[in-house]
Amino acid sequence: MNSTPTEQNSNQRQVPELSLLSYVNGTTGDQVKFVDDLYLGLKEYGFIILKDHTVDQVKVDRAYDYVHEFFQLPEETKMKYYDEKIAGQRGYTPFKREHAKDNPNPDLKEFWHVGRELAEGSQYKGVYPENIWPTEINEFKQSFQELYNSMDATAVVLLEALGKALDVPADYFKNMIADGNSILRTIHYPPTKGQDTHNSIRAAAHEDINLITMLVGATASGLQLLDRDGTWLDVNSKPGQIVVDTGDMMSRITNDVLPATTHRVINPETDSEARYSMPYFVHPHSQAMLSCLKSCEGTGRKYEDITAGDFLIQRLKEIGLL
Repeated sequence: MNSTPTEQNSNQRQVPELSLLSYVNGTTGDQVKFVDDLYLGLKEYGFIILKDHTVDQVKVDRAYDYVHEFFQLPEETKMKYYDEKIAGQRGYTPFKREHAKDNPNPDLKEFWHVGRELAEGSQYKGVYPENIWPTEINEFKQSFQELYNSMDATAVVLLEALGKALDVPADYFKNMIADGNSILRTIHYPPTKGQDTHNSIRAAAHEDINLITMLVGATASGLQLLDRDGTWLDVNSKPGQIVVDTGDMMSRITNDVLPATTHRVINPETDSEARYSMPYFVHPHSQAMLSCLKSCEGTGRKYEDITAGDFLIQRLKEIGLL
């Protein structure tokens, strides 16, 4: 299932690169341009790349050091942190445990989930699973808490800008993701040597569940999106950049104006190459209602209202984690 050159988009379209700092620090004109480009990029591709942003690269690099260290631990050690009762929503999920919706073949990956550290008074304390932390790696907890908080703050800024294009109140998305069930996932794609690469790839074609995903610093190529003409388009980013895509929840509330774009991670040309990546899945709080935005109703709403919590459970069942 490796991609071949004939599958690639012959037009050589490229995912737009935008400057988030032009929105944060720029003039009114800069901000308007960023909002327009963000909206058009997500509408046209379902993906954009942030060439600069507000996430400290030092935090990203430090987290990746700990990711490498964790996934080199013995399998029996890693399995101590797998809790099947919570469907891997926190802690470790073993190799080939997850599959794409409607695809019975497992993905060739293992991963670790970090969620929000809620205040004691939060109404979602006890609703979301508690974080699980490996005791074998010093500073793992602190490093990922810092990175999580940085990604979360950047998500607020990015969604504020997108909200302007969608004509919602300034605090619409900020309120929706406050105490949200957002997840920082660290993924290890081991070398594919000895695996069934005819039926399984590193991440089979799928759409993300959440509002938006922010991918920091994948260590190797392989990410592709399904372009509007039905061909696979490589999504290539540089160190320090963040790849952003829209998920099913965003597609739902925008009536598919901002579609959740199908994407995948293909197998490498050499079966000895590992890959690591770190997506941050931005989720609303579980009671948030996923309702069609007024600006996106068009000729009528396509989807019934559903809470973010109920939608998440529905999708976790579809991908084999519940």
